[in-house]
Amino acid sequence: MAELSLMGLRVVDRVAALGSFTAAADTLGYTQSAVSRQVAAMEAAVGAVLFERHARGVQPTPVGQVLLRHAAVLLAAADAAQRELAAAREQLVGRLVVGGYPTGHVVLLPRALALMRDEHPAVEVAVHSGGSQSLLRMLRARQVELVVVAQMPGIEHDFTGLRSELLLSGRLRVAVPDGHRLAGLASVTPDDLREEPWIVGTGPAGDVHLGAWPGIEQPRIAYAAADWHARLGLVAAGLGIALVPDSVASLISRGMTVVPVDDDGPHTRHVFAVTQRSANPLAKVFVDALRQVATSSAL
Repeated sequence: MAELSLMGLRVVDRVAALGSFTAAADTLGYTQSAVSRQVAAMEAAVGAVLFERHARGVQPTPVGQVLLRHAAVLLAAADAAQRELAAAREQLVGRLVVGGYPTGHVVLLPRALALMRDEHPAVEVAVHSGGSQSLLRMLRARQVELVVVAQMPGIEHDFTGLRSELLLSGRLRVAVPDGHRLAGLASVTPDDLREEPWIVGTGPAGDVHLGAWPGIEQPRIAYAAADWHARLGLVAAGLGIALVPDSVASLISRGMTVVPVDDDGPHTRHVFAVTQRSANPLAKVFVDALRQVATSSAL
């Protein structure tokens, strides 16, 4: 028993719209005989003639008009399904595990995560925080698939066997409490900082964290805190001063002032995205998101 088919419905729809078997064949890229066979198959399926032939073309019969109404709905649904299926084939789906150094969780990683959510909503991203050395060890152990790490002045990470991309470079600055003797200065020198109490980072052994200004011997450490926000809270309370990178200097909260340091030494901090050499597609897309955030004027 003959049945309705999408191809047959599409042919019937084009014949009715154009009023001609020949015109429908030209539009669909079929031969006229192929169009005639499809119409005949649809007529066999409904058990009635679909078109009346006239000197100036063809017109649908009453049965043909009924079929055409339903064909319009079915063909629209089929076209919508094709579009959604095409989008689904192109859409990335899966889970990605990312590691980030503490300061990276302030601006860079959150904005990259927002981009991923908007552009690839079917990708689930899990984020771990840790020191750069710890994160690189996790990457080599394949516990994470991508890490964002910071490289401090004078200390280079070992990226052997990995793929790294420089995202950001910026000078270190100093956060001081409001009302501090250095707060109103356009810039300070390392000598201005030597006797100051420092709020420094802390974490697992072997990790490098923001400490005192490089080159200051035997700095006076007032407090050590693993969390970046905790360190700045101690600064805002007037308990010491702390290093901050360019990338978050503009986000310093009330109670603090960020002051540039006039020092010719190599005091630039670099931020890298690091993956395995054969990074999976999800990691590559997240690196693209990080790159977009890093190059935006809003960072």
